[in-house]
Amino acid sequence: MGNMKLIIVESPTKAKTISKFLGKDYRVESSFGHVRDLPAREMGIDIENGFEPKYITPLKAKKTVTSLKTAANKAAAVILASDEDREGEAIAWHLAQVLKLDADKTERIVFHEITKPAILKALDAPRHINHDLVDAQQARRILDRLVGYELSPFLWKKVAKGLSAGRVQSVAIRLIVEREKEIQAFKSQDYWTLSARLQEEKTKEEFIASLFRLDGKSFDKLDISQEIALVTQKELESATFKISRIEQKKISKNPGAPFITSTLQQGANRHLGFSAKQTMTVAQKLYEQGFITYMRTDSLNLSPQFLNEAHDYLQEALGEKYTLSAPRIFKTKGKNAQEAHEAIRPTAAAATPEKLKSKLDHNGYRLYKLIWERTIATQMPAAQLSATTIDTEASCHNGKQHTLRANGQILIFDGYLRVYPEKTAEQELPALKENDQVALLSLETEQHATKAPARYSDASLVKDLEKYGIGRPSTYAPTINTIIMRNYVIRNEDKRLQPTDIAMVVNDLLVEHFPKIVDYNFTAGMENDLDEVAEGKKKWQPVISEFYQDFHQNLQNKYDSLKKSDIMPEEKSEEICDKCGAPMIIKTGRYGKFLACSAFPDCRNIKKLNGAATKTDDPALSALQEKYQGTVCDKCGAEMRVRSGKYGPFLACSAYPKCKNIKNINDGLNQEKEIDCPACKKGKIVKKFSKRGVFYACNNYPDCKNAYWVQPTGDKCPDCGSLLIKDKTGQTVCSDKGCGYQA
Repeated sequence: MGNMKLIIVESPTKAKTISKFLGKDYRVESSFGHVRDLPAREMGIDIENGFEPKYITPLKAKKTVTSLKTAANKAAAVILASDEDREGEAIAWHLAQVLKLDADKTERIVFHEITKPAILKALDAPRHINHDLVDAQQARRILDRLVGYELSPFLWKKVAKGLSAGRVQSVAIRLIVEREKEIQAFKSQDYWTLSARLQEEKTKEEFIASLFRLDGKSFDKLDISQEIALVTQKELESATFKISRIEQKKISKNPGAPFITSTLQQGANRHLGFSAKQTMTVAQKLYEQGFITYMRTDSLNLSPQFLNEAHDYLQEALGEKYTLSAPRIFKTKGKNAQEAHEAIRPTAAAATPEKLKSKLDHNGYRLYKLIWERTIATQMPAAQLSATTIDTEASCHNGKQHTLRANGQILIFDGYLRVYPEKTAEQELPALKENDQVALLSLETEQHATKAPARYSDASLVKDLEKYGIGRPSTYAPTINTIIMRNYVIRNEDKRLQPTDIAMVVNDLLVEHFPKIVDYNFTAGMENDLDEVAEGKKKWQPVISEFYQDFHQNLQNKYDSLKKSDIMPEEKSEEICDKCGAPMIIKTGRYGKFLACSAFPDCRNIKKLNGAATKTDDPALSALQEKYQGTVCDKCGAEMRVRSGKYGPFLACSAYPKCKNIKNINDGLNQEKEIDCPACKKGKIVKKFSKRGVFYACNNYPDCKNAYWVQPTGDKCPDCGSLLIKDKTGQTVCSDKGCGYQA
């Protein structure tokens, strides 16, 4: 044991993968994430003493720390091998602190793929902990703690109990709320289009052309009213037609850049329907298994070794014409070079999705396939298309000259589309010549209406967060997840992000009274300051001090100048209090709008709003109200109504309190595959709620009482066949405690 070196990583999967590559001289252990953090029940920052953080070892990490201390004491050397970004650097530093390691003797290694060559190369070139990266991560954590711990109590007092605020989350909420206000203010406009089915007189070949110029003039689509469309239709019915212009050109369609964190989240959302969080969870597993490079990156670089591998693979699999004479290089836009060395790519070009299919679960395979195809496509020739534009001149009896245009394109060479299919609408036009006479076969006018802006999806929100410079690769997914968990946003039936009533109230408050917190440029500027801390160009304390002094002073002023009644206006209702007879008023709370007795504090009666949709309902619930209207209680036959509670919307019997039947609206585990109950073989494992919190149980209750306090993964234990679950540390274990299996 005397010569054994201890390598510490964050996750057991990563430890297992690295262990495969190393001999008996190395022992690889996992810290199961962070081993130190700010305390949960106090701010933990000494504001008067340079914002010094007070770190503690959480209870769940104490057993791990004890085990790591024992292993470190027996080791000849300790090597810290957490992830290569700021958070990974902070984890390494915390480990060094808590294990009392000698900073000069402790080795720190980094790599952006978990393969044998990468690990051996990293072990040959160890370095010390980069304190600039640690300081940048500490500064972010401290900033967010200061905002959260000072602004949240203010919201409790002035808005509603239980609310919390975050620095980056508040800006994300602002984007979503402002989009919602655009949708609410939107007024649809009608417009008309006109298209003609034409036929070349000699060859009898047909094609479709649309109105392009009105009497020689270009127009906006909204200019074409029904009246103009009908008048133009009448003019064209008696017109003569001839081909006035034909243009043919070749178009090259180049592949997109390899994935970085933001574009991977966008691509997986659009192509696979994954949320940002789901994408990162699946990608993390692929990385830790050694199949892809590190998934938190904003670099578009691809290593020379991979570029050679991709060329060799393409030449062998598809032939010379699908290869490039020189690699296609993409330039990184972001300046944050320290945080990422490569784009997200497969660790081996020849490791096709089909070759790895047996080693991956369903979602892992789908995401790996997307990454592999996108990366290989970057080293393939452009697709070549032939585009044709045909203009037809219509000469009307009244002297007007209208132009109809037909566009077509055909794929000449598929190029990168052979591997990474993208939509390329093919429409072949007949071979025509200028001045050919054509005949009108039919005309069609069609009414359209302008559409309101779409609500944000995970993909479009990440795109805008990146565009405004808000957050960094590691923050996009947690930000979206946080605002959903805090009930500021729901993911509606269309998987779009929709703000709740309380989000509208809190956003308006922050925009008016705390403009810096939700200012896009200010938040982006703060990110740049953190980048400069990471690069050693700035010290972290002055960055925090400059922000905190203004923020704290403004907050103190608002405590005195703002009244709750100004922020939370009350609405009248037609309901009468069933306890004291006073009118009920509508208030907005953390979980939406509710009825409260106007005689408060003498009468404290509160009620949920009527299940029927009204203009005062939370807009996020209206779609659910409509969807489940007419649902009947399976216990008493009364109508079920949508209610909103601590854990989100659910169905409750309208006959309450006589019947207390409730049902979960999302009757599943927010995952793609359904989980069959292994006990009764009839029911499904669904998410349920109790006074103790969320649990997972068979929906065949009371005939089957099978239940789990933590979420099953859907996979079965290879040893005993029971369902696998994620324990509190995030490790996958068997749900049967007697089995003892750990993934």
